[in-house]
Amino acid sequence: MVKGRIQSFWFAVSGIIFCTLNETNFRVQLFAAVAVIAAGFAAGVSAGEWLWICACIAAVLAAEAFNTAIEKLCNLYSTDYNPQIKIIKDVAAGAVLLAASGSFVAGSIIFLPRIYGYCKNFF
Repeated sequence: MVKGRIQSFWFAVSGIIFCTLNETNFRVQLFAAVAVIAAGFAAGVSAGEWLWICACIAAVLAAEAFNTAIEKLCNLYSTDYNPQIKIIKDVAAGAVLLAASGSFVAGSIIFLPRIYGYCKNFF
């Protein structure tokens, strides 16, 4: 049982590695996550704010991974144009956009007051 759980964990890690190596949008999201984490350390965000930042990063990366899985599954079914597959892929991409948009709003709530305070003191 333990061996099976460990094996499942490594299957999941291999999925993340696949996304990182093969999906440009996933790498863009990872880069954004690293930038936000660096900004969070620089800005001295609170523990509660870190919870929101981590949740947003996880939501966006998970949405991007689900989008990749759905695209791969659809392409396995057919690589020809299919209006139903287009809808499926568009909805999956829309889920990523929703997660990213919500994360942008949360990040703005956390970081804009700090940016305003820095600019106000600087000028």
